[in-house]
Amino acid sequence: MTKWDIFFNEKIKQIFENKKNIIDIGGGLRISKQKGNRFDPKREWIIKYLDKVNYKILDPVADYNPDIVGDIHNLPMGNDSTDAIICIAVLEHIENPFRAFDEMYRVLKKGGYCFIYVPFIYYYHAQPGYYGDFWRYTEDGVRHLSRKFASIEIQSVRWPLETWVFLSPFGRIKFLNTLARKIDVLLKKQNSKQTSGYNIFLTK
Repeated sequence: MTKWDIFFNEKIKQIFENKKNIIDIGGGLRISKQKGNRFDPKREWIIKYLDKVNYKILDPVADYNPDIVGDIHNLPMGNDSTDAIICIAVLEHIENPFRAFDEMYRVLKKGGYCFIYVPFIYYYHAQPGYYGDFWRYTEDGVRHLSRKFASIEIQSVRWPLETWVFLSPFGRIKFLNTLARKIDVLLKKQNSKQTSGYNIFLTK
């Protein structure tokens, strides 16, 4: 398992084991076949936690049956009302990330968690009629947007050579991705800022 997968699993487990009211903006966990446009069977391990928490999916349109129809720029929750937010692969598709970060900070309770994934070196992936593709994020940008939070942990997702392979026509060949990752380690590129994106864990 990769370092970024370990980071993801540990932080999502921490959220579901320690928080009660959880909002998944955009349904990025992909654990519901009924409430979202995609399902990821690799994340079925999370489903066992759902009976113990109040987990809600928020989306700006009703097309995919979210629990809450709402806009990340103006979240329909009160100040300090939410234990945790999950926001995976959403922030590249919104118009104003500064506003979005302010809103997530506003609705989180003190000590609340926020798990985010954002892309950096990544392909264009708008969905016409649903969302555009506006932004890419460096680590500097992430830290600036997260500056109000009490703590921030960042884990890069892929290193330089694997990022290049992933975006190339050979990106669907798992062996080549694994080989590129091993070469990245051999070349000590684990701390490179040239990455596909970032998993981020914030505490208010």
